[in-house]
Amino acid sequence: MTRAPANLLAVRRLLLDHLNIDPDTVRSDDLEPAEVGIVGDPNHRGGYHCGSDRVVTNDYSVVESTRDSSGLTLDAAGLDVGLFRARSGGSTHDLYTFSTWCVAQCVANTPDSRDLREIIYSPDGKVVRRWDRLRRRTTGDDSHLWHTHFSFFRDSIRAGRDQTPLFRRYLTTIGLLEDDMPLTDADQPIIRAAVHSTQIGRTGVTFGQVLDQMRLLPGQVEALRAELTQLAARDFTDEPAIIQGVLAGLTPEKIAAAIPDSLARQVADELARRLAA
Repeated sequence: MTRAPANLLAVRRLLLDHLNIDPDTVRSDDLEPAEVGIVGDPNHRGGYHCGSDRVVTNDYSVVESTRDSSGLTLDAAGLDVGLFRARSGGSTHDLYTFSTWCVAQCVANTPDSRDLREIIYSPDGKVVRRWDRLRRRTTGDDSHLWHTHFSFFRDSIRAGRDQTPLFRRYLTTIGLLEDDMPLTDADQPIIRAAVHSTQIGRTGVTFGQVLDQMRLLPGQVEALRAELTQLAARDFTDEPAIIQGVLAGLTPEKIAAAIPDSLARQVADELARRLAA
């Protein structure tokens, strides 16, 4: 019989751990366990919430992509996420901002979103939209006004590929999860440039203080990105997803590359002055 795969159960656990503030109490703002579903009810036939025992003839979740037909097993490949509201970093985040953020990542084709075939969602609780990687469908029923559906290509489920990175990145972006990623070799040129452009020897700023500032920069950019996400979600057209797609490619490195050298030195000097104060 259709079963819930371990990689989608891990996503479910991650969301409940961080969006259900008080598991012992039913609160309207919390994401409750009953609101995060993987396997369809016993009468459910066809679609990504079903495994091989429940698919139907010419089931779109099987026949429209070789990624699905080659990956069909008893595992379901769908995830539903219900209503929630969370305050973090001075902003309010909910199912609608979460959904538009996820769609934007798909539009931008971020590496951690490429196993998603479709998202059926509402950007505002008033209209239903559908992002489809295969560009087959654009609509969904009204139940998606209060829950968002994610379909994963079945081959990624069969392979047991970790599906938490996208959702972990969302939780990190809105400040509900700490970013514990260490600096890598790729960060070294950026660090050296920052050290060179600051007046470390003269001001007494330590190398460790520069590293601390480097670690804060991605979080500051993500906070700005989250605020813009909320503004974008207020539109009633597909522009929010387009805006989000642009923002998804906005990295600290790209921002730094766009700043003129003379201004970059002034900013670095000012940071050094403040750190030394």
